[in-house]
Amino acid sequence: MAITGDKRPADTTAAGAVVLVATLGATYVVSQLLRNSIGVIAPDLAAEMAVSAAELGTLSSAFFLAFAAAQLPLGVAIDRYGPRACMLACAVVVILGSLLFAFATTPAGLVAARVLMGLGTSSFLMAPLALYARVFPPERFAMLAGLQIGVGSTGTLLATAPLAFAAAAIGWRASFAAIAIYMAVFGIVIALVVGDGPRHRDQQRESLRDSVAGIRETLKTPWVGRLFVMHMASYSSFVLIVGLWGGPYLAHVYGYGLTERGALLLVPAVTQILGSFLFGSSDRLLGCYRTPVLIGGVLTAALLGTLALVGSLPVPLLLAWLAAFGACSAYQPVVISHGKSLFPARLAGRGLTLMNMGTMGGAFLAQFVSGLAVDLFPQAGGAYPISAYRVVFALQAAFLVCAMIAYRPARDPRATPLGV
Repeated sequence: MAITGDKRPADTTAAGAVVLVATLGATYVVSQLLRNSIGVIAPDLAAEMAVSAAELGTLSSAFFLAFAAAQLPLGVAIDRYGPRACMLACAVVVILGSLLFAFATTPAGLVAARVLMGLGTSSFLMAPLALYARVFPPERFAMLAGLQIGVGSTGTLLATAPLAFAAAAIGWRASFAAIAIYMAVFGIVIALVVGDGPRHRDQQRESLRDSVAGIRETLKTPWVGRLFVMHMASYSSFVLIVGLWGGPYLAHVYGYGLTERGALLLVPAVTQILGSFLFGSSDRLLGCYRTPVLIGGVLTAALLGTLALVGSLPVPLLLAWLAAFGACSAYQPVVISHGKSLFPARLAGRGLTLMNMGTMGGAFLAQFVSGLAVDLFPQAGGAYPISAYRVVFALQAAFLVCAMIAYRPARDPRATPLGV
């Protein structure tokens, strides 16, 4: 599998664009599947390998820490060597990580595998977004970001009921071996159909020193800190529930088994995909970035706060809560688009990856801290009390509210007199 740069232009005809988005979205499926894969099987991992809540938090969050740490070097690599080369190199690492997870015999082995998975999938959103920024008009970027996230978020669907059924039928180890095979197939597809598109003329002349200097330039960009904080809180809310604590919460509070947990977590995964498509065009409809971000953030914080107050809901209301949570927390495409708007074209890769460092770093922070918080509560019969989960919901709601307060004054380049 070649991992050198590709000089072919991206095909931007209607048919070519469909093939490109479908291919890149199918690759992003792996990233979404792997990052959210612990939630459904967490109780089974805990039982098989005697993993504590703090260790579960570390196991899940290791993916996000590695992912976040890779972002700034990845931004340099995307701008210097092109999105295609980065994705091909990362595909190899994903295959290795998935196989290591499948054959791990200790919690340390699982964590090492999660680190490789995080490093390997680190380019599967940012490289496609950088490619879209290169070859498509700026006004189509938010829509394409929404499509990329929406198509790729079928991986979140796979991490719920399908993964639960697969784990029940063939075991979670064989399931992760199958993911490695899927990744190998789509690595070949990327090599065959993805081109790099045109590079900015300044990128063509950049030395490695210039590339590193570009990182410093992105860090000094006005308002970058406020967008970084919003990136930290927005996506972490969804993966905290669907990717980690949703499964244990449903098992410990409601007594649901593996397949029931998977079916219930499928609900927010589906509505999150639908919400991504809707939020992907909301900035054009409302004439700004800030308003849809704040709408999504306020509703998500309210939902988390409600569950923190009441602890549990009757099953019909729980289903409604899960559906609303998935839809309301799907505003990440607009946050990404707002962040991208801060940077010039020659810094697109580094700017996007800097913002994504906040996205994944926030997910790591939320999952790691919540694991420590849950572990403060005593277990009874292998289950944590409902009060532990109420603390998880409350902490994340507070994190999101603080982030919105910091984000609110950031400059919005798309704002109109009607925008907030």
